[in-house]
Amino acid sequence: MLSTEELKRYNRHIILEEVGKAGQEKLKMAKVLVIGTGGLGCPVLQYLTAAGVGTIGIVDFDVVDHSNLQRQILFDVNDIGHPKAEVARKKLSAQNPFVQFNVHQEKLTSSNALALFEQYDIVVDGSDNFPTRYLTNDACVITGKPLVFGSIFKFDGQVAVFNYNDGPTYRCLFPAPPDPGSVPNCAQIGVIGVLPGLIGTIQANEVIKLITGIGEPLSGKLLIMDALTMETNLFAVARNANNAQITELIDYEDFCGLNTPFHETMQEMTSQELAERLEQGDDIQLLDVREPFEYEICHLDAELMPLSTISNRVADIPRNVPVVVYCHHGMRSAAAITTLQQEYGFNNLYNLIGGIHDWAANIDPEMEQY
Repeated sequence: MLSTEELKRYNRHIILEEVGKAGQEKLKMAKVLVIGTGGLGCPVLQYLTAAGVGTIGIVDFDVVDHSNLQRQILFDVNDIGHPKAEVARKKLSAQNPFVQFNVHQEKLTSSNALALFEQYDIVVDGSDNFPTRYLTNDACVITGKPLVFGSIFKFDGQVAVFNYNDGPTYRCLFPAPPDPGSVPNCAQIGVIGVLPGLIGTIQANEVIKLITGIGEPLSGKLLIMDALTMETNLFAVARNANNAQITELIDYEDFCGLNTPFHETMQEMTSQELAERLEQGDDIQLLDVREPFEYEICHLDAELMPLSTISNRVADIPRNVPVVVYCHHGMRSAAAITTLQQEYGFNNLYNLIGGIHDWAANIDPEMEQY
């Protein structure tokens, strides 16, 4: 089963009594699907590749961005603008030629999830949003696949194994998603660069344990790590039969409240539309909700009002002219508009689609991008 070269490569595994040649052969025969090549997906992919998992699927439809390089260690400056999944495949193939990589350069949806998951033994969730997490969980339940879950938030990380040997599912821990906008993502609130490496490595370890049958998986447990104190805690997670009964996939953006009438009626503006209106001399106020250091890198002729200060600066925002709110990619600006519309009754706000990143790419290529 293992070639002479593979026996040499995996020697440190094979001499482990708990793994041995039989365990390494199990790794070679295994098929693992990794959702996302971001902060978590990068270390998961690298360690599973190094461990000799025979077939690895990579699901990601995004491209490499400057802001990824602080923590997504598979990528470098030469990869900016290129598809993450394909860049990952190329680099991982050089790391271990004995691994087969299947690139799924597409968004995971209710339409393709079941067919994708059926092709693999284990699914690893490296996503960063609630619709994908619930979709991944439900598709794993329906297809009977174990799910290795991980999440990060500023300095805290979580890892668990769901849907393993009739154990609890993600819905047993989180039956319902949080209110839209109540939990900021990494792009809005930041994350220490090494945290996804720590959490992603633990996820990879759980995958290896599941494949080889060694150790005690984090099934029925939630591991929480604080990177500032290096304290870890294990919490028991009980299976809830009602939450574990999933028979079909749904619209997960709707389930997570992203298709509510409010979100549907949020006014938006493209960079091209904004450029045309500014050129025509339209009276438009620009509002930048990024942080001061980001503003220094590049900015439009806008009022700087970081997202965290919005509620204290309401009086400074005009109500009698269109106000175009922007950030890096458009997520923090959407959160700002949510607050201003719902809590203060604004109806003259527009979210700049794609943020200043899109403006720099399509309107002002000479602008410093980050």
